[in-house]
Amino acid sequence: MQSWSDIAVPTVPGSGPALRLFDTADRQVRPVTPGKTATMYVCGITPYDATHLGHAATYLTFDLVNRLLRDAGHDVRFVQNVTDVDDPLFERARRDGIDWQELGTREIDLFREDMAALRVVPPAHYIGAIESVQEVVEMVDKLLASGAAYTVDDRQYPDIYFRHDATEQFGYESGYDRATMERFFAERGGDPDRPGKRDPIDPLIWRAARADEPSWPAPFGAGRPGWHIECAAIALNRIGSEFDIQGGGSDLIYPHHEYSAAHAEALVAGRRFARHYVHAGLIGLDGEKMSKSRGNLVFVSTLRRSGTDPAAIRLGLFAGHYRQDREWSDQVLADALARLDRWRAAAALTSGPAATDTVARLRQHLADDLDTPKALAAVDSWAEQAMNYGGPDSAASGLIRDAVDALLGINL
Repeated sequence: MQSWSDIAVPTVPGSGPALRLFDTADRQVRPVTPGKTATMYVCGITPYDATHLGHAATYLTFDLVNRLLRDAGHDVRFVQNVTDVDDPLFERARRDGIDWQELGTREIDLFREDMAALRVVPPAHYIGAIESVQEVVEMVDKLLASGAAYTVDDRQYPDIYFRHDATEQFGYESGYDRATMERFFAERGGDPDRPGKRDPIDPLIWRAARADEPSWPAPFGAGRPGWHIECAAIALNRIGSEFDIQGGGSDLIYPHHEYSAAHAEALVAGRRFARHYVHAGLIGLDGEKMSKSRGNLVFVSTLRRSGTDPAAIRLGLFAGHYRQDREWSDQVLADALARLDRWRAAAALTSGPAATDTVARLRQHLADDLDTPKALAAVDSWAEQAMNYGGPDSAASGLIRDAVDALLGINL
């Protein structure tokens, strides 16, 4: 699947401290320690609707990670999927009277436009579930052969499930107790009441063919992939196991990331799927989580059509820390637009205060678990001094422009 156009990222002189990120599995902030090539997998969209600000907050979080790793001198092999065959896509297509593939293509195109407008550095591998079906088939076959998966006793729909206890370390990534797992499994796409399952929280990895759904041939019977195994297969075949960063929103911690890790670990002798599990907080509106069920989604494309500068969307979402659940509002956007105007006015000056220390602080704050509020405050201070007092450094504005572009993705 084609990604969106590449984004030019300036090179900034010097270097900053090593990146440290909160690891969900270890419950602490710790260093990210990649080799020359850093590897990162970030779960993509199910394309039944446009990109909302919750999506944007997640992808901007990992765009910062990508930019910081590049700034530290690493090549970055970034992989992202698209779940272009799944129940929500079929349900929306039926509701709207449109072919599910047509709907998926339309929304993927819009997502690409939104990501390009937000200046998100594109993945090296942008892979749809449909194009990875054969990889999933091979993985399911291996899991069945090893005893980590089983087929339910149902002559009409012999679906295949993964044994959640197939790995000794199951549950390490989320740290949730059984009651929490059961609740989230039921709320987030699981089927705890499916007859024939050995355990209510065993996840589907292959859905046997139904008359009204697409399906693909497999040695164990035609069908289509389950959700979690799609990401496991795509990641294993592009960046292998024990890659550096697995990323997504905090609502993916369980079941999605817990099971995608378990699927992979069941095949690679128990090795940890990712060295670092990183999760972004959720975005709310008027005191409630932004979600399709509540009908309170704010779409990136709608803001763009209204004339909102995408750089202000970035700044508005960076005003809070990435791990916090936070609110979007008209005031958040107004503050972001005002900040963007101040920064651009300051950067347009022919000379200003020295910027080397500001760039160092910007790097330091971002390397400290992506502390964007402090990073923005550092640029605010430089802009205020430039506007109020000026300065003798004719190169300062250019350095600030390059650093803000390279590290924050904001074009001044």
